[in-house]
Amino acid sequence: MDQIYKSIIEALIFSSDDVVPAAELIKTIKGIDGDEIKITEEDIEKSVESLNSNYEQENRAFLIKKIAEGYIFATREEYANYIGFLTLEKSKRRLSQAALETLSIIAYKQPITKPELESIRGVNCDYMLSTLLDKKLINISGRSETVGRPLLYKTTKEFLKYFALNSLADMPKPREIEEIMQDEDFLEQKRKIMMNAIEEEVEKETADETSNDNEAE
Repeated sequence: MDQIYKSIIEALIFSSDDVVPAAELIKTIKGIDGDEIKITEEDIEKSVESLNSNYEQENRAFLIKKIAEGYIFATREEYANYIGFLTLEKSKRRLSQAALETLSIIAYKQPITKPELESIRGVNCDYMLSTLLDKKLINISGRSETVGRPLLYKTTKEFLKYFALNSLADMPKPREIEEIMQDEDFLEQKRKIMMNAIEEEVEKETADETSNDNEAE
């Protein structure tokens, strides 16, 4: 693969706000330089490996990750705590503890019906399912063959992107989850998220009270 095409691949991935499949990169290159250009998905993968090798040698804070069957720029894991702290307040897609629990059950048990999900969680899941559907982290994959033929739910490519996974096979095993749950950094981040959620709730209640007072006047 010529250096020029390696740079083009780098530019295309860098300029995208979303994961770019190898097929899309090939289509773009051929769309400009002609169909006679010989470039394969293997060439794309080798170029990405070469670029990542360069980034590592130069001690860059980022790399190109392969997730959800495509490529995207990402910062290195060792900087996750700093970035997480910076973006915590600005997060627009934060999931509540209940939503995370619901999503994790769907991820590990999919495809799963609402009655099965509720029997595991022990509570009604209408709102959580609606939230996860709105965020496109899950979708309806069909109907079960059981009595009443309830809907089946499964995770989506957005789920893979959200958790930076290339495939469902990359999800942590139950043993690994137990280790993560005991990690000090994880516990600290969880504490911050919970405190932030409490502050948001207090602010919402205060705003509602102020609004009610104004209406009463």
